[in-house]
Amino acid sequence: MSLPKDYRYSKEHEWVKVEGDKVRIGITEFAQDELGDIVFVELPEEGDELELDEPFGSVESVKTVSELYAPISGKVVEINEELEDSPELVNESPFEKAWMVVVELSDESQLDDLMDADAYKEMTDSE
Repeated sequence: MSLPKDYRYSKEHEWVKVEGDKVRIGITEFAQDELGDIVFVELPEEGDELELDEPFGSVESVKTVSELYAPISGKVVEINEELEDSPELVNESPFEKAWMVVVELSDESQLDDLMDADAYKEMTDSE
């Protein structure tokens, strides 16, 4: 399983890439592998507020529907509209092309509660 070292990870299998005062969020390779073939992605609207650990969208696969949980709080400033027509990108490129939202951080200290790549790998190896 590939894990970018400069990303942070949540226990709910979302990744966070810090980009200045904003973060880009998606789901991990482990999560998409568990879900199977992704057929639909539901995302919030630009301007919506994400609350830490609260659902902000969902991913539907041929097997199940899974909620997306906010790894941080903040305002959605961009959504990946490409996923509307091409949800399979989540399976093909979970870290590059299948980012889901860009969020303006409201509390940067929340990043400290996320795991680094090694801690996330350790968690997923035990699941």
